[in-house]
Amino acid sequence: MTITQVIATAGHVDHGKSTLVRALTGMEPDRWEEERRRGLTIDLGFAWMQTAGPRVAFVDVPGHERFVPNMLAGLGPVPAVLLVVAADGGWMPQSAEHLAAIDALGIARGLLVVTRADLADPAPARRRAQAELATTSLRDAPALAVSAVTGAGLPELHQALATLAGSLPVPDPAAPVRLWVDRAFTIRGSGTVVTGTLPAGTVEADGELLLTPSLRPVRVRAIESLGQPATAARGVTRVALNLRGVPKEVPARGMALVEPGRWTLTGLLDVRVDSDDPARLPRELIVHLGSARTPARLRVLGRAEPDGGKPAVLARLTLRDQLPLHVGDRILLRDPGAAGLFIVGAAVLDLIPPPLKRRGAATAAAAELARWPDPPAAGDLLRRHRLLRTGTLTAMGVTGGPPPVAGEWQADPSFWSTAADRLTELTRDHAEQNPLAVGLPVEAARAALALPDRALVEALVAGGAVILRDGYLTVPGASAGSATPSADQPGRARAKGPAEAGSAPLPDRLLTAVQAVHSDLAATPFRAPEAARLRELGLDTKSIAAAARAGLLLRVSDQVVLAPGADRAAAQALAALPQPFTTAEARQALATTRRVAIPLLEFLDRARITERLPDDRRRLR
Repeated sequence: MTITQVIATAGHVDHGKSTLVRALTGMEPDRWEEERRRGLTIDLGFAWMQTAGPRVAFVDVPGHERFVPNMLAGLGPVPAVLLVVAADGGWMPQSAEHLAAIDALGIARGLLVVTRADLADPAPARRRAQAELATTSLRDAPALAVSAVTGAGLPELHQALATLAGSLPVPDPAAPVRLWVDRAFTIRGSGTVVTGTLPAGTVEADGELLLTPSLRPVRVRAIESLGQPATAARGVTRVALNLRGVPKEVPARGMALVEPGRWTLTGLLDVRVDSDDPARLPRELIVHLGSARTPARLRVLGRAEPDGGKPAVLARLTLRDQLPLHVGDRILLRDPGAAGLFIVGAAVLDLIPPPLKRRGAATAAAAELARWPDPPAAGDLLRRHRLLRTGTLTAMGVTGGPPPVAGEWQADPSFWSTAADRLTELTRDHAEQNPLAVGLPVEAARAALALPDRALVEALVAGGAVILRDGYLTVPGASAGSATPSADQPGRARAKGPAEAGSAPLPDRLLTAVQAVHSDLAATPFRAPEAARLRELGLDTKSIAAAARAGLLLRVSDQVVLAPGADRAAAQALAALPQPFTTAEARQALATTRRVAIPLLEFLDRARITERLPDDRRRLR
């Protein structure tokens, strides 16, 4: 398989740089007539060649200071650079700007090429350039001198390019696709075409991608790579994609095509800035990533001084335009209004940072982020956010971490253990403060623990001491500091009910009221207490429900309560009647009133003890 590597050519002498690319590839990188007329690269140029090893594609970036955004758009996605300095011009301010961008991106592979060696001795220019590179990511870059006019040094440059391209790591073909658009145009009969450098992953014909920041779905109709049609393209390579489903005026430089669900589109992020002086960082700046650039506001959180590492500034960025990002991405921060050169790099740490609302929140955030590695792992993010979906971590470019605790939810182990203890405490406190309640509602527990999903409460229950039944949480043995009804207390014999397990004992005042009801019903078991009597005893709807759950009362309706077992006793009394029987006959047999007889018969119907007939008579089943 032929491997393609993409190398950016950067330098301040545009004529010498473009001439070098022309001499290497036989192709014209300057696409505009004005560029060729002025001998000045204005926009990105593209060319490619076959070396003794892999193919090499060149992205020729502008050198003039007025076109720095265009230069950064071409430099961002590439893995290696060809830094060009002219022998007759030497090191220039634009050279320093290009090198600053290369260093900020952390690009460590490349070549230093001194061109126009036929016009001046290349040694001084090479020595000065190597001195500038000595403290940057390109400090180990080999240096060569060439002349595109005489051909001197070109064979050695060919071999150096083959060696460089062959030494670059081959990206994972299954990696998430993010293609930064650097050109967008239309072709008659084909429609919308975009081009870009594919750094990793695989793009396939008829595949679907999302165009950010709108997240508009588009389909890849056809692919071309280095002038040849293809059914698929793997990074690193230059590609042109013919898109279906998007009008020609929509795509533009700075947008990106991404795989659905594998990138986080965000306008708020925490970063580690390569700076040792927070005071030097402007609060308004430009963020560059890939071919995109967007204004942003910077808020300094604090400083980080890792052991053995360089001092850095921890900051929060608020972007005007959302960008598709992964944790660990390198971005450039530029101040176009600075009196001197200002380009610094930053590493992305968190794409969904929590708000900074409380006093001291920024300092606390800086202290936490200062301990994070670069890039952060799933455990670091979980410690900060406590809970994250697996899909959220995937979209942040993070894998691993503990197994999910519920569905796709992954939890920080320490937080999860504390949450289980807290749930037990909440449930017990609720039972003590609300002795008549069924239990703590699951939704109330979820809100109290600030959990985003009810399933998380259920997962905590599964691994703890709390019992979940019918949407309520209880703790076995929870005490409200009152007596438990027992068989040796007259009128307090407790029949087992559906809330038996895990129920809190009832308070004395409720047990006393229940005993009074039992006394009232002792002689006339179906003469339910009137509403006034229930109020006198302090039995409201909540109290009656609690007593019914404990099996101490039979709740026929909201205002009709009888002693436990009254339903069975009623069935025995009704069985003595001729079948079927009328409501009046049932009332007389039960020695009660219509106020009680009608709801009691309806209760027996629901319990399938009696059956109501079409003529309103009933019979026992």
